[in-house]
Amino acid sequence: MTRELVESNWFTGPCFLWQKELPKDDVKLKEINTEDPELKVTHVFTVQAKEEKYVTERLQKFSDWTRAVKAIARLRRYVKSAKNSKVMSNESTTLEERKEAEEFIIRTIQKETFSKEIQYLKDKKELKSFQSKLYQLSPFLDVHDILRVGGRLTKASLHPNIKHPAIMPRDHHVSRLLIKHFHEKIHHQGRGMTVNEIRANGIWIIGCSIEVSSFIYKCVKCRRYRKYNQEQKMGDLPSERLEATPPFAYSGMDCFGPFCVKEGRKEVKRYGLLFTCMCSRAIHIEVLDDLSTDCFLNALRCFIAIRGNVSQLHCDQGTNFIGARNELLTQATQEKVKGLGISFVFNPPASSHMGGVWERQIRTIRNVLRAILDESASRLDTSSLRTFMYETMAIVNSRPLTVECLNDPVGPELLTPNHILTMKSTVITPPPGEFVKEDLYLQKRWKRVQYLANVFWTRWRKEYLLNLQQRRKWSKNRRNMKIDDIVLLQEDCVPRNQWKLAKVVEVTPGADGRVRKVKLLIGDSKTVLERPIHKTVLLLEAG
Repeated sequence: MTRELVESNWFTGPCFLWQKELPKDDVKLKEINTEDPELKVTHVFTVQAKEEKYVTERLQKFSDWTRAVKAIARLRRYVKSAKNSKVMSNESTTLEERKEAEEFIIRTIQKETFSKEIQYLKDKKELKSFQSKLYQLSPFLDVHDILRVGGRLTKASLHPNIKHPAIMPRDHHVSRLLIKHFHEKIHHQGRGMTVNEIRANGIWIIGCSIEVSSFIYKCVKCRRYRKYNQEQKMGDLPSERLEATPPFAYSGMDCFGPFCVKEGRKEVKRYGLLFTCMCSRAIHIEVLDDLSTDCFLNALRCFIAIRGNVSQLHCDQGTNFIGARNELLTQATQEKVKGLGISFVFNPPASSHMGGVWERQIRTIRNVLRAILDESASRLDTSSLRTFMYETMAIVNSRPLTVECLNDPVGPELLTPNHILTMKSTVITPPPGEFVKEDLYLQKRWKRVQYLANVFWTRWRKEYLLNLQQRRKWSKNRRNMKIDDIVLLQEDCVPRNQWKLAKVVEVTPGADGRVRKVKLLIGDSKTVLERPIHKTVLLLEAG
C-alpha cells in the first residue's frame, strides 16, 4: 500500500496542473467504484413542489367575511406592488380596493362552481332546463365577468347590483360567511329579514332560505334568545300504574293551599295534603296545620291508619318530604324501616310534569272546593275545613274513570274509585282461591268483597287501562343530552337574557334509554343542580 502511494501522484497532483496551459478538451474522470469502502452513500429524494392552493381553499380559514375581503385586498395590493417594483404600503385598504376584492372573490367562486354555465354564456348560448338549474334566473355576465340574475326587474329604478344580484352557490363556505355577515348586521333578526338583507346588498344565494334557516339554527345568540326548551319523547307508564294492586299501595302525594281559617280571633293558614292511588286514581286528603316535617309525619300516620300500609310514595323534593324520609331513616332501626315498607321516590326539582298523576287531581279538588266554599260562610275553622276536604274527597272518588258509557241508560254501571275503596278488605294481600259470581249469594261477606274487587280490576283493565295507551304530546324521539353540553338554565322569575349558563356533568337515562333529567354545573357559583331537560335550552353540543 505504501509503495503504491509513493508511485502515485497523490503528493504532486494531476500532471495537467503542471503544464503552462490547461487542457481545453473535456477531462474524463475515472468511474467511481460503488464498492469503495471510502465512498459515502447518500440517498437522494426528489420532492415535487406542492401546488399552490386555490383562493377558495385559503378562504376556508376565515370565519368572517370582512376579514376575508381585507385579506384579499391586501394580497392584491401586494401583487400589484411587486409587479411595479414598488414598496408595499402598510396603510389600511381603501373602499375601492375592498370592492374589487369582493368582486374577485365572487368571480373566483363562480368560476369554480358555475364553470359550465359561464362557458355557455361566453359562447352566447342560451341556458336550458336540462343543462342547468339557473335557467329560471335568466343569468348573464356583466362587464366584470360576474354571473348575475337577469330577472324581471330590469326597468326598476334601483341600483344595478340590486336589480341584478350576483349568484352564489349553496353549501359553500363563502356563502355561509355572507349569511353570517348580514345576519349579524341586522342584529340576529329572523330568517326573512336576513334573506332580505342579503338580496338588498346584491347577493343571490341558491336555496337561500334553507341555508339561512340552517345557520340560524346553529347560531348561539339566536339559540340564547329564541330557541325552545329541550324535550324528549314521553316515557312509558311505570309498572305501578299498570298493575292491579291494593288501593294506595303505590301512591303519589303533594301539598296544596293555603286556606285561611279562624281560630278564635286569630286568622291562620291551613294546607291540604293529597294522596292519590297510582292505579285506581282514588284520592285521600288530610289537613295540615303547617308544612313542617312533624306535621306531615302525623298526617302520613293518619293516612296509613285509614287506608292501610303504603309500599311506595312518589313526590317532589319538598323540604317536609325529604325531612320525613330522613327522620324515618334516623329514628328507626333498619329492621323497623323495612317493616314499615315505605320507600320514597323523588322527582327532580322544577319538574311538575313528572307528577301529573297528582297535579291533575289537585286541579280537580280545587274546582270542587271552590264550588263548596262559595256556598259556605265566609268564616271557617279547622274542623269545618276538614269536613269540606272530606266532602271533596267523596265527590272526587265518585267520578267515573271512563266516559264511554256515560250517556248509555242500558250500559253497565260507570266505574269509579269508590267501587274499590268501599269494598276494600282489611287484609292487604287478597286471600288464595278463585271467586265466582255465585259468591255474591253466600253469607260469607269476605268472599262477596273479593269477588266485587275482582270485578273492579277486570273492568279497570278493559275500560280505563287501555285509554292510557296514547301519548298526548312529546311523541318524537329527540337527541339525548350528553355530558359537556352547554345549556341555559330556565328560571321562571328571571328574564330570558339573564338565564345562567350551565354545563351538563351527569345524565340519567330512563328505562327506555332516553335522558329526561340531568345534573348541571352552574359556571359562576360552581354548584351542581339536578333538573329536568324541559328546564334547559341547548346552546352548544358536546364534541
